[in-house]
Amino acid sequence: MPEIKKKSAFNKAMSTNNKWLLTYAKIICNLSNKKRLKIYRKLSALLRNRFSLMNALDMIYNGISEEGRKPNDSMAIAVSMWGRSLQEGHPFSDCLKGWAPSRERLMLSVGDVADLESALMNLIKVAEGSTRMIRPIINAVAYPIFLMMMSVLILYAIGVYMVPPMLSAAPNTVWTGTAKTLIDLSEWIQEHWKFAFSIIPVACIIIYATIGIWTGKVRVKFDRIPPWSLYKIFTGITWLLALSALVKGGVPLSVALTSLRRDSSRYLKERIDGALSFIKNGDNLGEALDASNFEFPDKQIIADLKIYSELDNFEEALDKLANEWLEESVYIIEQKSEIMNAVALLLISSIIAWTVFGTFDMQDQITTSMGRAR
Repeated sequence: MPEIKKKSAFNKAMSTNNKWLLTYAKIICNLSNKKRLKIYRKLSALLRNRFSLMNALDMIYNGISEEGRKPNDSMAIAVSMWGRSLQEGHPFSDCLKGWAPSRERLMLSVGDVADLESALMNLIKVAEGSTRMIRPIINAVAYPIFLMMMSVLILYAIGVYMVPPMLSAAPNTVWTGTAKTLIDLSEWIQEHWKFAFSIIPVACIIIYATIGIWTGKVRVKFDRIPPWSLYKIFTGITWLLALSALVKGGVPLSVALTSLRRDSSRYLKERIDGALSFIKNGDNLGEALDASNFEFPDKQIIADLKIYSELDNFEEALDKLANEWLEESVYIIEQKSEIMNAVALLLISSIIAWTVFGTFDMQDQITTSMGRAR
């Protein structure tokens, strides 16, 4: 095993008495997925080259802190605290408590005794898969929301700045058709402009706050339409990737499901509990997911799992299925994103067209009214 002859770098790290710095470092470490994964990748490479875990952490700390010249760097603090916890005899997964998400610690706990290097690689695969899903989901949601807010802004500008001067030009006109609807909107938006501007942000906040806790039969139906369908895809693929990694690491299926349930959202817990109740009665994973009637993670995946669960190499088949579905899910989300963007563009285009026609209609009716007055 390669040796590091110099004194451990953790002895030169920042003082643990600085609680504010520690708290800040924990927040940054939890939020910095890319930096955390980069450390895991380096750690796995060093373990593959037969460095001890302590020596590997020592080398990584030296690199991040620039040989101790930047001991207050958040990630350097993180690695130094992991090393100190390891020196105290804690398993590596416990060393990450407070520094990394619970699911990462769960996946690493499988490899603490058996094969930490493989556990790290499985964790990296799951985390990278989740990251690949997040970007298209953000694109699918953010642009339509922006366009809808722009639509509200256009309606407000029309109702407050364009329509009133035209009304004052012909106060006795009896408005009809598109012009009347434009005037009605103008009066409504002047009176309820706070509601008009708040409805989309409030709706987004409510959906975001409840998307992980809303359960029941009605939720199953909503899971077929965005944005709930996007959440279902994201949750389903990350769950399947994590389950595949645990099962491939030698964890029994029921134990893996129970472990993943521990820190899951209420939404995912309901689906795991539904499957577990049938697995305990002897059903395989595919049959259990089908019998639970949640259509989770996906009807086609359930059909495939019914077959794969009966194979001798179920662990390999599950891993292959999870990775194939990741690729397909990214494509599906991109398609849904294009549809949502197209719908949003159609909405704002329709509003603009309606406004133009309404304006022309008002001008025609003003001209007609003035002609009659003469």
